[in-house]
Amino acid sequence: MAGEATMYPKPVQDLSGWMIRSVGCSNKSIVIAADESIVSWGPSPTYGELGYGDNKPKSSTRAEEVKTLAKIYVHAVSCGYGHTLFLARDDTEEDKANIEKLCTFKP
Repeated sequence: MAGEATMYPKPVQDLSGWMIRSVGCSNKSIVIAADESIVSWGPSPTYGELGYGDNKPKSSTRAEEVKTLAKIYVHAVSCGYGHTLFLARDDTEEDKANIEKLCTFKP
């Protein structure tokens, strides 16, 4: 039957060995908090919700580490149609300083 391979869960080999604590999924993107990293992927078109940063690819067909959040411990992720929400630890002054370095949306 055509399309049968996508009708049941299957392991994502790119995530083997990661200790996953949170998964966020939108209509096209998947973002995962695992170990001390954030991993994401999704097809084009995405709107930057993968978190790779300005002037970086907006899509990835395989799991990629989100380098823009490298020094930030993320407790949980959640995705929407065109955004991703990261709940980050801010217990120490170092945590707070790393968060302050991130680009923020100012309408």
